[in-house]
Parts: sequence; C-alpha cells; structure tokens
Amino acid sequence: MKPSESLKIDAFSMQIADVQNVDLDRLHALSLSVGWPHRAEDWQFLRESGQGFVALDEIGRVLGSAMWFPHGADFATVGMVITSPRLQTLGTGQWLMKRIFDRIPGRDLRLNATRAARRLYLSLDFQPEKTVYQCQGVARVPTRDVPAGSRGDIRTLETGDVAAVIALDAAGFGVRRTALIEKLFAHSAGYGLFDGKKLTAFALCRPFGRGHVVGPVVAHGDTDAVAIVRPHIANHSGSFLRVDTHIENGEFAAFLSHAGMPVFDTVLTMSLGKRLADFSDDRSARPKTFALASQTLG
Repeated sequence: MKPSESLKIDAFSMQIADVQNVDLDRLHALSLSVGWPHRAEDWQFLRESGQGFVALDEIGRVLGSAMWFPHGADFATVGMVITSPRLQTLGTGQWLMKRIFDRIPGRDLRLNATRAARRLYLSLDFQPEKTVYQCQGVARVPTRDVPAGSRGDIRTLETGDVAAVIALDAAGFGVRRTALIEKLFAHSAGYGLFDGKKLTAFALCRPFGRGHVVGPVVAHGDTDAVAIVRPHIANHSGSFLRVDTHIENGEFAAFLSHAGMPVFDTVLTMSLGKRLADFSDDRSARPKTFALASQTLG
C-alpha cells in the first residue's frame, strides 16, 4: 500500500512536495531550526546530487525534509532527514522515510543517525554499524612531526586524476559513486599520494557549514591518511575545519585532535539491507575510508 500524500498533524495537514521545487531560503530555515550548520549553498549542492521530499504546512512552510543519494541500481545513502522541533514526536519523520521506501524499493540503504533519530530508524529496521566522530575546530598545523613511513609523492589532484579517485573511493567505500565523486571533485581542492603514477591515497576539501570540511579521505593506513590531510590543515590554519570519521583511535584520530579538531559530537551509521564491505574486519590489502564526504553523503 502506497503512503498517503498528506499527513494530519494536530489541527492542520501537511502535504508532500519535491525538494527541488522549494526555495533555498526555506530549506535553510529548516536546518537552522534544528541547529544544523548547512548553508543555502550546501542545500543546493545536495539538491544537485540527490533527490528528496519536503513536508509543507497549509501556508507553504517547510516542516520536514528527507533526501536520498543513489549509487548504482542497488544502493543509496539517506540524509537531511529533518523535522521541525514541534513535530519531532508526531510521526513526520516516519512519514517522510516511508515515502523514500516507496520511491526506491529494494535498495540497500545507509544513513548516519543523530541520537534523537535513532529510535525512528530502529523502528524502520535499520541496524547499527559504527560510530561517526564529528571532529571540528579552528585548524592548526600540529607541532609534532608527521610520522615517517608514507611512501610516494604528494601532489595536488588535477582533472586527469578523477578516474583514479573514483576507483580508489569505490575500493574504500564499497560502492562506486561516480557521479558524486565527480561533483565533489569539481567543488573541492584535493591532494593525492602517488606511488609512481598510481594513486594510493587522496583527500578532498570543500566549503561547508561554518568553514570547510575534509572528505572523503581514502588511504591504506593511518600514516598515509595523515600525510594527505596535513596539507589541507596547513591551507586552512586559523580557520574552522571539520572531519567526519569512523576512526576512534590511533595515529589518524590523534592527529586530528592535535590539529585543533577534537571530537565535537557523534552520530551512528546504520544500514538497511546488505551491509557494505568497508566495515569488514579483513582490511589487509584494501584501502580504507578515513573520512566521510559528509554525514549526509556518507
């Protein structure tokens, strides 16, 4: 049975609408109402990268949103699931999520859940996977030396490197994200670690929220991840910088803390359907995603 096109809330009804058809300032007001840092420009980037719904009241105010970002025929990430604070316990989030299920049935899904939203996703059969550590602050270049051991040359990524970045991201994330990586590449500065002509690690950085966000970052180990993130920190020293990572401890996590980006908050990665391979315990020969593109995009 298809979900209804409207939802009765207290004394008024909400209607569904396409996120593409709503003014950016109204979307921005929704995220501000729950304390999220997204700028209007960030919303526009997401609208160009995915699809979604909004919930509108009878006079056109945006009271909720939910988006999805498909990668191939079988997988999508879900994000920007927001409900106005006064409606968070009244079923709006579940109504929007069921609209997504109806639009992309049968896909394996992944999302990053705030503490407030975890009960909703558990009720929809999402299963916990791993904690995401939101590391942020005013960046500074650590006084500690970069650990020795990374092999290869670090250089700025160029247009001709995008195919290698897409392939390395797919190996680390578990799904090929061609369109998303191409779009991120166009909006980002990037550094890559090369062994001869072969790309072995990369880190992208773009404007987001209060400053810039570094991600995705893919590398074979902590030392390489530190080496390719360090130039971004040098470029933005004295400015606000953010990294969202599943890495709880070790060399990379310590480096972020020393670079002025301690853990600010956490969210929980959850999945519905088949889990991706990037959380496998067998990491010996495969690259690893050290930082997400964002909590919304994964």
